[in-house]
Amino acid sequence: MTNDAQLTTEPAASRGFWGEAWQRFRRRKLGMAAMLFVVFLCLVATFAPMIVGTKPIVCKYQGKIYFPAMGYYVRSWENPIFRKDRFRNTYPKNLKKKDPESWALWPLVYQDPYRRVRDDEWPGRPGNPSGTKGHPSGLNFFGTDQVGFDVFAQLVHGTQIALSVGFISMSIAGVIGITIGALAGYLGGWVDVVLSRVIELVMCIPSLVLILALVAMLDEVSNFHLMAIVGITSWTGIARLARAEFMKLKQMEFIVAARAMGASQWRIMFRHVLRNALAPILVPITFGIAAAILIESGLSYLGFGASPPNPSWGTLLKSGRSAIQQTWWLIVFPGTAIFLTVLAYNLIGEGLQEATDPRLRQDSH
Repeated sequence: MTNDAQLTTEPAASRGFWGEAWQRFRRRKLGMAAMLFVVFLCLVATFAPMIVGTKPIVCKYQGKIYFPAMGYYVRSWENPIFRKDRFRNTYPKNLKKKDPESWALWPLVYQDPYRRVRDDEWPGRPGNPSGTKGHPSGLNFFGTDQVGFDVFAQLVHGTQIALSVGFISMSIAGVIGITIGALAGYLGGWVDVVLSRVIELVMCIPSLVLILALVAMLDEVSNFHLMAIVGITSWTGIARLARAEFMKLKQMEFIVAARAMGASQWRIMFRHVLRNALAPILVPITFGIAAAILIESGLSYLGFGASPPNPSWGTLLKSGRSAIQQTWWLIVFPGTAIFLTVLAYNLIGEGLQEATDPRLRQDSH
């Protein structure tokens, strides 16, 4: 009886900070819906060549199995035998013509983000219209652009660019910002003075001007260049927040205890302090992903984005700029994709901000 009483009076195990933060975040329906939308975009980006494309997902050719659709990820992943046999990116007829015993598993939608589908390329199917005739239809769900490229295919494959620019650029910004903020906040003294002046100097330069100056220095801009440029111009806010968090946490008792036990400064900074400072730093990183997507789309719209062929959402907006009234689908569909994606990241950032707020944590108790 006594043992039962002890069992019933024992307090439940604490979920910890991140467990409680996740519990509070799950109560926010808009935040959870936004996270599910971002997960959906990640799945679309990952499986884009299986969703829409003109290259077989898998095929048997001359007795061997190939995966031509992998060429959409990295061009060199497409087996050179198809270039050697002069397929010229036209697989349906060439497979049967060059090997009658061949077979192939095709993407859900036969369209290509990098070129126009020609007449009878798929047996009995007309080619893509272009210009003002490329309105949405049963073959082109979201219409075509001025030169006949399918908009739906470009949107699906452009998801890879949008998400990679957001994640990779803010990863670069996060590493730079957290490192500089940690050094300035924890070491203090002249290190703090010098690094704070560097942060203020970068903040004084308008980000768009700095980005355009860096883009102008490059002969040919790629998506990797855009990621690096956005990353090295977006770290100042993260650095200032990291500096403030490190200055606050280095005075805590557990840090004093770690010093007394002989832990090195680097171990204290990046194992003890950073782990406790990470929650508020994640919030501007999440908002920064949304900002990076907007910056990339804006640069592509202005003509400073990655060099063609580039199925970017901003490039689609640019192609519809000259004839907005006649080609409304070039504005509506990519504009909606940009709006929903940026909104989703902002909702996730807002949810993280409230879920990791220590004042709300205290109120919940």
